[in-house]
Formats: sequence, structure tokens, C-alpha cells
Amino acid sequence: MGTHRARPAVGLAVGRGTGPELADVFTTALTTIGRLFSTEIDIRRSPRTYHSYFSLKAQGGTEEIRRLTHADADHYEQFCRVQARAGVTAVFRTAMNAQSLYLVRQRLRAVKVDPVTPSLLMVRDEAQGFYTGENRHGPATVTRTTVFSREITGKVVEFALRRAREQWPGTGPDRIVLAYKFHLLDGAFGAWVAEIAQRLGVQVELCQPDTVNRNLIEHGLTGRTLLVAGNEWGDVMHVVLLDRFGGARQEDRCSENVHLHPEVAGLVEYQTVHGSADDLAGTGRVNPTATLRASAAVAQRHAGCPGAVAALDRALRAVRDRGVGTPDTGGAHSTEEVVAAVLAELRPADDRAPVGGS
Repeated sequence: MGTHRARPAVGLAVGRGTGPELADVFTTALTTIGRLFSTEIDIRRSPRTYHSYFSLKAQGGTEEIRRLTHADADHYEQFCRVQARAGVTAVFRTAMNAQSLYLVRQRLRAVKVDPVTPSLLMVRDEAQGFYTGENRHGPATVTRTTVFSREITGKVVEFALRRAREQWPGTGPDRIVLAYKFHLLDGAFGAWVAEIAQRLGVQVELCQPDTVNRNLIEHGLTGRTLLVAGNEWGDVMHVVLLDRFGGARQEDRCSENVHLHPEVAGLVEYQTVHGSADDLAGTGRVNPTATLRASAAVAQRHAGCPGAVAALDRALRAVRDRGVGTPDTGGAHSTEEVVAAVLAELRPADDRAPVGGS
């Protein structure tokens, strides 16, 4: 008897705004890529549609927003835990309300990984800091409490160094720069970083974010740089780094969030870098590029489709060269038309015929 091979499975979590449209893009693209590589892929969709910031605002006052924020966070965290226990290694998530999302990232100890350029790898610490924490409401105040931890700081730096050595095998990074507001933490954070660097046998430059900005302006990128950033600075600076050093647009990018909590270790969440774009919901004008890239990354890294990323990039270039694009890129085509054009161009490296071609 032959050996039965289980079909690869991928999770899907959908937020409001343009989430349902992009979920359709992801499903169609992942299925098409799988078929191209003779692979059937199971897609396990969360039964809940998660709020965007704007859909939450329409629900009522502060207490209702707070309740729904935590309800979404609790549900999405549980969805991730269930997928991890089932052996699923990847989830694609469309944009959802940031406050719910950051609660989940804090609980599951997430880091966001983005190779901005071939020589700049940014790892954002999503597990701690000013983007995490809980709110306490007074009559006319909101008090937000956040926590930094030596343990989590060590885990984040260890992961970032492993990832950098994977990206630059044999050499690793030339520089390791940490961008955190460490001056606000009574010297504790700096002491932790010094201990971590000594334990790992590496040299680490701990800098205030404005110092990192100044150095980038003055000196640019110098060598292979691993940049580990507090999420609040990394979030704001990501689009600037892409524009200045990568020649890329945020709307075209997807990124991966790796969970470090031992109960979900190995589960990677892929997302578009752009937000929920509620104003475009239902208009057929949302740019699908980042979602298409995410589908190829998931297919290649988690569903046994080698070469899918390169194949998708070739298809995107071919379509762009023909002037096919959504209005935000200067084109006049709908989301559906762009997706159809890209998938029609999709082909493996050793086959010149597009999918469906003769």
C-alpha cells in the first residue's frame, strides 16, 4: 500500500473593511498556485469576522468598544492556538483593529520579520513595549500600563540573530542595532541588553530611535545590518525605510509575524502591510498585490510549492509592464481584473506557457 500524504493546511483570519475581498483573493491565489505545483491545500477559515477600528467606532461608546476589542482578541488568540495544536504552521490574516491584534501579539510573544533590503533585516518586537499593555479608564483619563521583561528581550534578540544568520549564512550580520526608548526604563533595559550580548557573544549597539534616524540620514546603511526595533518606532519608520533604501511601496508588501510563545512555536502569521482600507470596502478597488505576495510566500514556505515566490514576482512584473493595475497604482482596473491577469501569467520556472495557456 502507498503512503498517504496529508494535505498541507493553512489558517485564514478575516477582518472587516476590505478583509472579505482580500480573503477571496488569497483563497483564489493559493488554490491556483497549489494547482500549478500539483498540491491541494486546505484553508481553515476562522468563523469570526474581526472588527476594524472604524467598524468598532460604529458600535457605540467606550465600554462597548473595549468589550468587543477583548472579544476579538480572545477569539483570534484561541484560533491561533487551535491551528498550532493541529500542526498548521501558517495563518494569513487580513487587517483588523490594532488594539485587539496587539493584545494577541503580546500574549503569544510575536515578532515581525521584514527583510527591507538584501542588507537590512528588521525584526520588530511586538511582545512588549508601548504598543502592548492594558488600559484603565477614569472619569476623564486613560491610563495605559506596559511591561518590559528581560526574558522576552532575550528571546527577541536570540530569534533575530538566528534569523539574520539564516538570511546571511556563513557571515551573519555585520551590525546589530537595537532601537528602543531605553532611557525611560531606569537603566534596566540597557543592563539586560549588555548581559544578552555577552551571553550570545555578539556586539550590540543600543540606540535611541532618534539616534538611529540620524545615523541613517548621515551614513546610510553600512554592511549587513540587523535592526531590532521597538514596535512603536518600527511601525512608523517601516514605510520610510522601504522608500529610502528599498525602493518599495508599503501597499505592495506582506510581512510575517513569528510567535515565540512555546505553546504556538512554529506558527507564522502572514499579513499585508497596508491596513483595512474601510473606505474602499465593496468598491473593487483595493490593491491585491500584497495579498498575492502573501499567498505565494505561504505556498512556498508552508505548502510544498518551491519557486512560488519567484513565479508570482514574474507574473506581477509582466502584468505591471502591460499597465494593468488598480487606481492607487495609476491603473484603471478592478481588484478582480488585476488578480485574474496575474494568475493568468503564473507559470513555473521551466514552463513558458501561462496557466491555462496552450
